[in-house]
Amino acid sequence: MTSTANTTGGQAGDGEALRELTPSGVLRVGIVAAPAPSALFAVADDETYRGVTIDIGRALAVELGVSLSLVNFPNSGACTDALEQGAIDVSFMPVDEERRRRVAFGPAYYILESTYMVTAASGITSLQEVDRPDVRVVGIANTTTIRAATRSLSHVVPEPVQSIAEGVERMRAETAEAFALSRDAFQTLLPTLPGALVVDGGFQSTGIAIAVGREKPAALSFVTTFLEEAKRSGLVRRALDAAGFPDEPVAPPQG
Repeated sequence: MTSTANTTGGQAGDGEALRELTPSGVLRVGIVAAPAPSALFAVADDETYRGVTIDIGRALAVELGVSLSLVNFPNSGACTDALEQGAIDVSFMPVDEERRRRVAFGPAYYILESTYMVTAASGITSLQEVDRPDVRVVGIANTTTIRAATRSLSHVVPEPVQSIAEGVERMRAETAEAFALSRDAFQTLLPTLPGALVVDGGFQSTGIAIAVGREKPAALSFVTTFLEEAKRSGLVRRALDAAGFPDEPVAPPQG
C-alpha cells in the first residue's frame, strides 16, 4: 500500500541533496506496518498510517519542501531491497553489517534490544531455555534480528516468516514457541497473546537508523544533519510519545 500526502512549510533542501533524495519529484519513504506499533513499526487506520517513522518521514519531506509518498513493506528486509534498488528514497531500519554493504546509514534515532516472546504452553522462562532442540523459533525473514538469533542459537535454527502478523499467528496456532523480535514491539503485541511472556535479557542491541541509497553523499549528509536536529529539537521524543512509548529513550547523538 502506498499513500501520498502534500507537505508544506520548512525550507527546500539544497539542490544536490534534493536531486538525490527525490529523483521522482516526491520523497518516497519505505515503512513497515504491523498489527501493533513499535519504535519501528507503523500501524494503519483506514489506510492512514501513523507511527514514529511516519512522523519523522513527514518532517523530512517538510524540510525538503516536497510531497511525501509512504510505501509499505511487510518487513525491513523488503525495505532494504527496495532502497538498494532505488524503488524508494529513504527508510528506517535496524543496522547490521550485511545492510551496511547494501545501503548507507545515517544516525540512529532509537536503540533496540532483540529478545524472545514465548508462549505459555512452552514453559520457557529464560533466554537460555529458548536454545533447546524441541523449541520452534520464528523471526522475520531477511532482518537483523533473525540473523542475530541464528548466530546466537546453538541447537535451533529460526524459521523465517514474512510479517509480524504471520509470526503472531504461528504463536497462536502453537506451531512456534518463541518469536524473535525487538523488545519494544512486544510491549504492544504481548496483550494479544494471553499467557505469553517476554524473557529477560537479549541477544542483540543495535540502532534503528535512517538510511538512503549508496553513492548518494549529498543525501546522506542532509539526512544525517536532519535526524541529529530531530533528536535535539524533541521531534523524535514527541514521535515516540505519540506512538505510545514515553519511557523509551531517544538514541544519543551520533559520534
